[in-house]
Amino acid sequence: MISDWQKDTETLPPGKRLDDAIVSTADLQLRRPVATDGPAITALVARCAPLDRNSAYCNLLQCTHFADSCIVAERDGAIVGWVSGHRPPSDPQDFFVWQVAVAREGRSKRLASSMIKALLARPAQRGATHLITTVTDDNQASWALFHGLARDWDVPLERSPLFESSAHFAGAHATEYQARIGPFDHGKFQAEQG
Repeated sequence: MISDWQKDTETLPPGKRLDDAIVSTADLQLRRPVATDGPAITALVARCAPLDRNSAYCNLLQCTHFADSCIVAERDGAIVGWVSGHRPPSDPQDFFVWQVAVAREGRSKRLASSMIKALLARPAQRGATHLITTVTDDNQASWALFHGLARDWDVPLERSPLFESSAHFAGAHATEYQARIGPFDHGKFQAEQG
């Protein structure tokens, strides 16, 4: 379990907002990304097949413009985990998980699940009732993660094709299936982090 979540503004250092709080254990910090994390995130994603690589510029924008909806896991000064996401303007009750990357040394420790839960506990995600993402059929690690979250939260996972190989990728990429998980209670995530 992740401990030491700074639950309210009274426990935060001067000048910090609740959104800036860091979730930490003895050897791991989960925190908002900053622009200087961009190169390490780009390198981590490159080591995490089968993830699609984004441009370094895209990762920088995620670390700055979308920092409230992204999270990094840092151990001994190295980025070992990354989750990027956003709230789609057309469906603000949804939280879209774009990418989940975990370095080899962070795997099989539920780090991805912990990052997503910490991310959903942030005040910026208040009002979100569903997690959505897209996953190719052959990405068993991602399916295991998202089925595990649905099981942990005791909510359904609905799966449907969203971007089809031939129609949307001209056959150059496998079909991306949307996983929709929920509804869930944002307050439960905050309580779990405390």
